[in-house]
Amino acid sequence: MYARVLTFSGVTDLDAGIKYLQETAQPTVRSQRGYGGMTASADRSGGILGVLSLWETEADRDASDSALGKTRDEARGLLGAQLTVETFEEMVVEVSRPPQVGSALMVTRISMDPARIDEILEVFKQNVAPEIKASPGFRALRNMLNRQTGDGIVGTAWDDEQSMRAAATEAMARREDAGRRGVTFVDTSYREIVFIDLK
Repeated sequence: MYARVLTFSGVTDLDAGIKYLQETAQPTVRSQRGYGGMTASADRSGGILGVLSLWETEADRDASDSALGKTRDEARGLLGAQLTVETFEEMVVEVSRPPQVGSALMVTRISMDPARIDEILEVFKQNVAPEIKASPGFRALRNMLNRQTGDGIVGTAWDDEQSMRAAATEAMARREDAGRRGVTFVDTSYREIVFIDLK
């Protein structure tokens, strides 16, 4: 699967954004060829609304861009927010229990040398993902990367904020080893899942 990530920052009325997503954006996105699902997450204290859409192929994702541009512009105007649009390839997906609206979500931005992506991914699959899955309260994991830039996002969903925060402490302990392997940790955002439409 291929992904597009929209990040609205400086949002003052998150509930208005969620309503727009449900009532206006979702029908438009669902009508696009290759649509594979959409989720949204919010950091209410930080004024951030993130929207992840999934697509069957890279071509489907890119073809939908022009059709969805107007919807994005309307949402940005409604929210009075800054908007960042990024594209990724889904590399690793693990689901123990499907996340629900209200589940906690930890979003970690990473960066690496594009030439080392496959090497680093193999370590992630063999060593890191099993440790994350074994943590109490784990629901799901999604590792997405841009092969051209080496930028990526690792999102993990949890039962509640308590289990997410405990997992964040465990993740910090793994960072030194990941750093030696060439992974740079950019930032981490702690959110709540506010919308789910997954096929």
